[in-house]
Amino acid sequence: MLDTLLTALTDLMSVQHLSFMMLGILVGLVIGVLPALGGIAGMSLLIPFIYGMDKVSALAMLIGLVATVPTGDTYTSVLIGVPGAAGSQATILDGFPLAKRGQAARALSAAFTGSALGGIFGAFVLTAFVLVAKPVILAFGAGELFMLGILGLSVVGVLAGKSVARGIASAGLGLIAGAVGAAPATGEFRLDLGVEYLSDGIPLVIIGLGMFALPELTDLMRRNRPIASETSLGSGWLQGVKDTFVHWFLVLRCSVIGTICGAIPGVGGGVVDWIAYGHAVQSAKDKSEFGKGDIRGVLAAETSNNSLQGGALLPTILFGIPGSGSTAIFLGGMVLLGIQPGPSMVTTDLHLTYTIAWTLTLASAIGAALCFLLAYPISRLTYVPFNLLAPAVISTVCFAAFQVRQSLADLVLLFVLGLFGLFMRRFGWPRAAFLVGFVLSPQIENYLYQAVQFYDWNFVTRPGVLIIAALSVVSLWAATRGRISETGEMTGAGQKKGVPAGSATLSERAPQIAFALLVLAIFAYALITCSQLNFLGAVFPTTTAAVMLVFSAYLLVALVFGSPRSSPSFDQELEGEYVGDPAVGSVWTPVLWFALLFGLAGLFGFIVAMALFVPAFLLARTSIGLLRALIYGALAVGLMIFAGYMLVLDFPRGLLQSLVELPWPLR
Repeated sequence: MLDTLLTALTDLMSVQHLSFMMLGILVGLVIGVLPALGGIAGMSLLIPFIYGMDKVSALAMLIGLVATVPTGDTYTSVLIGVPGAAGSQATILDGFPLAKRGQAARALSAAFTGSALGGIFGAFVLTAFVLVAKPVILAFGAGELFMLGILGLSVVGVLAGKSVARGIASAGLGLIAGAVGAAPATGEFRLDLGVEYLSDGIPLVIIGLGMFALPELTDLMRRNRPIASETSLGSGWLQGVKDTFVHWFLVLRCSVIGTICGAIPGVGGGVVDWIAYGHAVQSAKDKSEFGKGDIRGVLAAETSNNSLQGGALLPTILFGIPGSGSTAIFLGGMVLLGIQPGPSMVTTDLHLTYTIAWTLTLASAIGAALCFLLAYPISRLTYVPFNLLAPAVISTVCFAAFQVRQSLADLVLLFVLGLFGLFMRRFGWPRAAFLVGFVLSPQIENYLYQAVQFYDWNFVTRPGVLIIAALSVVSLWAATRGRISETGEMTGAGQKKGVPAGSATLSERAPQIAFALLVLAIFAYALITCSQLNFLGAVFPTTTAAVMLVFSAYLLVALVFGSPRSSPSFDQELEGEYVGDPAVGSVWTPVLWFALLFGLAGLFGFIVAMALFVPAFLLARTSIGLLRALIYGALAVGLMIFAGYMLVLDFPRGLLQSLVELPWPLR
C-alpha cells in the first residue's frame, strides 16, 4: 500500500505531469468562458491529443480540464447572465443581479472560492471511498457489471429530460450508435451502411463535438450583437472570500449534495446546482434576497457544481459507468489509453486512481487561483461579439474532429451528427442520455458476452444481478412519478411568446413527427440487419432495438394522435428562447455556414477552405472590414498549419488534391 501511495505521489509531482495538468486547466478555463460549450465539448477537443501519450500525463490533462470548466463557466453566468454550461444556470439567479449592482467581483470571488473548496471536497471523497469500495468492487463479476450498466442507463434515460420515453429512447440511440462496427464477440460488421469509414465504429470525439459543440455554436452564432456592454467588475474581491467562510456550513452541505448527485449516473451538472440552490433557499431564515442578489445562492450553485466532479468520477473509475456527460468522454479517454475501469482501478492500477484524485484536488485549487488572476482580461473577452470568436472556435472544433482519422469523412460525420444533435436539442431528446448510452454500449455488450460465456444465461439468477435489477426497476418507477407525459402541457423555451400552450396543429408538428419516424426507422433497421448475424453478434443490438421500438412507437403515436399540447410547432422549437427577438437570426444561417466550410473542404482541402471561409464569414457577419478580416484569416490558417506541423498531421484532402498534387500543408 505504501509503495502505491509513493508511486502516485511521484507521478503527481513530476514536472511532466504538472505541465500537462496546467495545459488542461488553461483549456478548461477557455472552454468555460465560452458560453454554453461546457465540459463535454472541451473533453472532446482534448481526446484526439492523448493518442500515444503517457497514461499519467494524459490523465493529468483531462482531469485539469474536468476540474476547471465548472469554475471558468462562472464568468459568463455572473457577468452577462448567460450560462457558461448547464451546471451554471442557477448561478445566474443571484450572480447576475449582483453584477448589475456593481458587485460582480464579490460574486466571482465567492464563486471561485466555493468552487475550489467544493472540488477539493469531491476529490477527498473520491480518495476515501476507494479504500471502502475495494472489497465491494472485487465481488462484482461480469453479470453484475452488465446489470450495473443497465442500472446506469435506466437512471440516465429518465433523469436526462422531461419525457421518460424520450430519455430512454435517446439512451437507446446511443447504444445502437455504439454498436456500429465490428461485433466484439464475432468480429462481424454491423450497422455500417456499407461505408468503410464506419466499419471501425463511430469515433467518440465526433459524437461529442457533433452532438454538443455544433448545436451550441449554432445558437451563439445567431446572436447578431455584442453579448454585453458593461465591463466593470466593481469591488469586493475580499468580501467574496469572507462570504464563503461565513457561510461555511452551507458550503459543506452543498458539497455533500454535489458529491452524492455526481455519484448517481445521469444526474450531472444540469440538476445538481438547482438541487443545491433549492436547499439553500429552503434552509435560509431570510429568503427575501434570493433571486435578487443573495451571495448564498451563488455559493450553493458553484460549490455543488464543482464537488460533483469527484462524485461523478466514482462510478466512472470504479464501475465504468459515467456519472455525467464530461466523465463519459473521460471514460472513453481511459479506454483509449488502455486503462480498464472497474476492479483493476483498486488493484493493479490503484496508483492511477490516487493520482486522479490528487490531481483533481490540485487542479481545483490552481484553477480557482487562475480565475482570480485572469478575471479582468477574461471579463473583457466575454463582451466580444461571438461572431468575432466563431471562426476560431469552429476551426478548433474541426481540427479536433479530423485528427481522429484524418479523413474528410470526419467532417462529413461531424456535420451530420451536428444536425441530428440540433434537432434532438430542440425537440426535447436529451443528448446527454445519447452520449452515455454510446459510451456504455461496448462495455455492456462485452460484459453480457462474458457473463453468457462464463455462466450461460444462468447469470441472471445470481443474487447480485437480481438485486441490481430490482434497483433498476425501482429507479424507473420512482423517476416516472410526477414526470411530464408526452401529452402534458408545453412549457419553457419551446412555448412561443404570445402563443398559448396547445396551439400547435398536426401540420405544424409534422417535422417532429418526421424526426420520430427517423428514430423509429433507425431502430427497425438495426433490428432487421442485426438479426441476420450470429447469436453472440446479434443478441445485444437486436434486443436493444426491439425494446426501443416500443418507446419510439409510443412517442410517434403520442405526436400524431395525442393532444396538440404534446409539443410545440417546428418553428417554435427551432427558435426557442429567441422567438420574437428581431436581433437574432434564423437557426438555418449558422447551419449554412457550417455546410459552406465543409463543402469548401471537400472541394479544395481543409486549409484552402479555412483561408476562404474565415474572411468570408467575418465580412458577412461582422463589420471589421476587409483588411482585418484577411489578417484574422491569415492568423487562423497560420495557427492551424503550426498545430498540424507540431502534430505531424496531413489535413483532409479535397477534390482539388485528387487532380493536382499540392505541397504540404495544402495537401
